[in-house]
Amino acid sequence: MKLITVADWWKYWIGHCWMTGWQSIRMTFRIWADLMSSDYNGYALTKEDDPEAECIEWFWVSLNEDNVYPKEFLEYLMQMVDDIKLGKVETHPIDEVIDQAKGELNNANHHDL
Repeated sequence: MKLITVADWWKYWIGHCWMTGWQSIRMTFRIWADLMSSDYNGYALTKEDDPEAECIEWFWVSLNEDNVYPKEFLEYLMQMVDDIKLGKVETHPIDEVIDQAKGELNNANHHDL
C-alpha cells in the first residue's frame, strides 16, 4: 500500500488552493443572487430572525471567508490518515466512545447525589 503524506506543488496549488477559491466565489455569487432576487428561504434559523438581514450577513461574511489551509497542515492530516491506515494509531469505534462517556456521566451524577 503506497501512502501519500506530502502534497506536491500541483496537488496543493491547483487541487486545493485554486479549487477552494472557486468554490468560495461560487458560494458568494449564489448568496448575491439570492439577495438580488429576494430569495431569502433558508437564511432564517429561528422565528425571530429576519431572513433578509441574515442573507445580507451571510453575503458579507462570505466575502471575507478563506477556506484555504496551509500545505503543512494538510500534510499533517494526510500523515494522520496514513498512521491510522498502517495501525500506528489506536482507534476506537464511536459507539464505544459514546457508551463509555455516557457511563462516566451516569457515574458522576450518582456520586453527586
